[in-house]
Amino acid sequence: MRPNTFRRWLFGAIFFAAAAAMPALSQAQVVVVANGSPITAYDIEQRAKLVQSSTHKKPTRQEIIQDLIDDRLKIAKAKSYGLEVSDEDINKAFASMATRQHVSVKQFVGFLARAGIAPETIKARLRAELTWNQLVRGKFSASLQINESEIISALGSSSEPAKVGYIYTLYPVTVVVPSGSSEAVVATKKREAENLRARFVNCKEGLEFARALRDVAVREPIARSSADFTPQLRELLDKMEIGHLTTPELTQQGLQMFAVCEKKASKTVSPAERELRNQIFAKRFESEAKKYLEEIRKSAMIEYKEAK
Repeated sequence: MRPNTFRRWLFGAIFFAAAAAMPALSQAQVVVVANGSPITAYDIEQRAKLVQSSTHKKPTRQEIIQDLIDDRLKIAKAKSYGLEVSDEDINKAFASMATRQHVSVKQFVGFLARAGIAPETIKARLRAELTWNQLVRGKFSASLQINESEIISALGSSSEPAKVGYIYTLYPVTVVVPSGSSEAVVATKKREAENLRARFVNCKEGLEFARALRDVAVREPIARSSADFTPQLRELLDKMEIGHLTTPELTQQGLQMFAVCEKKASKTVSPAERELRNQIFAKRFESEAKKYLEEIRKSAMIEYKEAK
């Protein structure tokens, strides 16, 4: 190959290689630095997809940038107090999201991929929120406390009477589904779970039968107040007959059901009281968190690498 021909070939090869790398380089471009933590174009693109997928609304680019800045500030402030959320806790929270969608972690990751969202995008969001919750709860623990007199006063002024609470004795029953199972295997396991439910007519014989089955685990009983449940689950349990199994829910371990073996009226905490307490706490938490974040923003070092 002649020298001039070789130089032209080499220049062309370098040009096309650089052109192919341009999208990746543009995504890696740092747009903002918040207290020394960079935010890239890729971070912005991914968060925008996540927000639009969850809210069905298209946010502005600046709204996304501000959300990402806030996340960086929250994590940095928590670190200054020695607060960090472990990767294990993040992975558990991510798995819980999948469970609430009634899918396995593998299936959840697949759904995200089809929407163009990387699992790390959600995990980054979870890390910021879990870290921030720890910080706000610790820093404002005194002001977040709720006195019993407040609850009594609020219940007294409520037009709705407080509902009677119950204490349930529940046996967790799990039809084990191996990690990474195909949809066909999961469907087969669901049929096995429904078959077990149909044959489960009382706790004594039903639990013995379940323990004898292959790939079925029966754990020790737990006692739970109806006030601890969501309104939907509370309504479901209230209608269930004692000695039957709840509908199966897909978890990391498999298809989870609960044998409802005892139900006693409770005079301690009613569902109405628990809901009211949660509402008051959420309102106070939001107020303290908002004020604290505004305070942190004022002292933050934000450097924009591009025009707003």
